[in-house]
Amino acid sequence: MRPQRRLENGFIARNLKLLTARKDGYLMAHQSTPDKLSLGVHTPESAILPKTRPSRLLPMPVLPRRLRRPRLMIVGCGDVGKRIARALNHRWRVLATARSETAATELRSLGVLPIAADLDQPKTLRRAARLAHWVLYLAPPPTQGSEDPRLHRWLTASAHPQRAHPRRTRHQPHHQPRRSPAAPYSRVFDNTPPRRLVYLSTTGVYGDRAGAWVDETTPVAPRTPRAQRRADAEQQIRAVVRRAARLGRRGWRASILRVPGIYAADRLPIERLTKRLPVAEGDGDGFTNHIHADDLAALTRLALLRGRTNRILNTVDESALTTGAWLDLVADATGLERAPRVPREALAGLLSPMMMSFLEESRRIKGRRFGPELRTKLRWPDVAGFLQTLRPSHSEH
Repeated sequence: MRPQRRLENGFIARNLKLLTARKDGYLMAHQSTPDKLSLGVHTPESAILPKTRPSRLLPMPVLPRRLRRPRLMIVGCGDVGKRIARALNHRWRVLATARSETAATELRSLGVLPIAADLDQPKTLRRAARLAHWVLYLAPPPTQGSEDPRLHRWLTASAHPQRAHPRRTRHQPHHQPRRSPAAPYSRVFDNTPPRRLVYLSTTGVYGDRAGAWVDETTPVAPRTPRAQRRADAEQQIRAVVRRAARLGRRGWRASILRVPGIYAADRLPIERLTKRLPVAEGDGDGFTNHIHADDLAALTRLALLRGRTNRILNTVDESALTTGAWLDLVADATGLERAPRVPREALAGLLSPMMMSFLEESRRIKGRRFGPELRTKLRWPDVAGFLQTLRPSHSEH
């Protein structure tokens, strides 16, 4: 090897020192005599190495702050996802999937890095699904069927590709057959570090309970296709976590939050009250459950850090209201007329099928776990407390 090539092979001459970068990332400094080394003078290794002092470790360079922040991927960054991003983007490097340039522009305005990805296009997920080990999956399932293929595509894309031809060792003969295909999602854990997933489901998976109380231990009984798709997504996630436990990957954790009706100042049923759509009268009116959007965003953030693995949490407040009582509170707080009452049998011809699917189920939900496990309390423990804050602003107008 020529002298110049020897010098260039791993060494840099600058300020009478040689810096060598080892494979482990540490920098080693070698002091040399000034008569042999100077910038622009090529010296063979035989003249350099015998005259070096014992190497000493230099301190690791400090990474920029933006590179030291953990990366969080939000899949389906809607209203709740944006509330989470605004609260975390100063301490986390927040990424979010975007299907259009309009959505990407809005995400950039929040300090979020948009990632082009479409859950209905598997090829667009190969890169996006491997950019972060902290994932909030907030995307809804498709509107058809009883399964959630979108979540399946994301979990599959999260897997690292296997070698087409596994490397043989001296203990493995050439003619040894390849192993049989692994169980679904097994590749998610191949050569991947610990990761964290939080999934937002729905309390609709409990089905109709005729107004009875349910909690996290109540078996699911989804009736509508919408709830069945959510139940299928929950099963996919729980299957991944169980397989991770069997493989000894204790760092792979997932939490499932079951969410009721979300409300906020800009998420109230104003349009329904304005259109004077009726509600069932008397005992025909069913119970409904709620959570404020800010409280849901806070619980989701805490579930990332404190949630137990493979755990179900009902993220509901303490109010247990009938649909009519809920609409009356909103009407009184906003200065609108209360919704008219009609017999339950007459609602089918006055409301949309989607709205009727919600009214046909009645249940009262308790959230027993999120308080002690996430070590937090709701800012708005009931609907009436929040709506009371809206009265002064509306009375001024």
